[in-house]
Amino acid sequence: MAVKKILISQNAPRVLTPYQGLTEKFGVEFEFRPFYKIQPLTSREFRAQRISLSEYTAIVFSSRLAIDAFFKLSEELRVKIPETMKYFCTTEIVAMYLQKHIVYRKRKIFFGTGTPESVISLIGPKHKGEKFLITASEASNMGNYTRLFDQQGLDYTVGFFVKPVSMDMKDLNLSDFDMIVFYNPADVKSLQENFPDFSQGDIRFVSYGKSIVRAMEEAGLRIDVKASAPEIPSVARAIELYLENNR
Repeated sequence: MAVKKILISQNAPRVLTPYQGLTEKFGVEFEFRPFYKIQPLTSREFRAQRISLSEYTAIVFSSRLAIDAFFKLSEELRVKIPETMKYFCTTEIVAMYLQKHIVYRKRKIFFGTGTPESVISLIGPKHKGEKFLITASEASNMGNYTRLFDQQGLDYTVGFFVKPVSMDMKDLNLSDFDMIVFYNPADVKSLQENFPDFSQGDIRFVSYGKSIVRAMEEAGLRIDVKASAPEIPSVARAIELYLENNR
C-alpha cells in the first residue's frame, strides 16, 4: 500500500523545507500533531522523590522547561537558592534563559555544546567536589548522564521536575494515515490512552531515537523505519529513503 499521508507526533518545525521537498517529490501529505505536552511536577509529586534542594551546590539543566519548574518548586517549597549555586547547562540558549529567574552576571554559570560529554568537560577537576542535582523529565532517559557522572566519581542525584501529559487525541482518525512518526515513549503512552483498541494493520511506524524503540516494541507496535542512525540523521531523510525503496 502506497504512503500518502504521514502523521508526525510533534509540532510543525519552523523550517518545513525538508518535508515540502518530500511532498513535491513523492506527493505525500504531512500532518503535525504532538501526542503529549510537558508540565511541571506539583510540589507534592516532587516531595515524593525525597530530594532536598538545599543540599545541592550545583545543578544541571538541559531545558528551559526544567529551569521554570525548578524555580517554581523552590518558591513553593520556600527554599532560597544561594548565590553560590553553580549552574551547568547543556547549551548557551538554556543558560541564557536563566536570566528569567536570576541575575545572570552575578552567578556561576557554565554551558556546553549540547551533549552530556560537554557538561562533564565543564565540570572537570575544578568542580569535582560539588554535589550535583541533574534535572530531568519523567519521559527522558538519563543513562548518558548517569554513566558519565559515575565514571568521573561525581556526587549526583537525578531529580524529575517535569512530566509528560497525554494530549486529547480522540478527534484524530489514525486510520487516515499510512505512516506515523514517534519520538518519545510518552507518544506510545498517549496512543494507548487515547486509542485503547488501536490495531496497527498496514500503518507504518517510524521511530526516532533509541529510547522510543523499546517502548514501541513492548506495546506490540511494528517498527518499519528506524531513524537516528549515522546514515539517517533525520526523520525527513528516513522517510525519503523508505519512499524511494517502496514506490
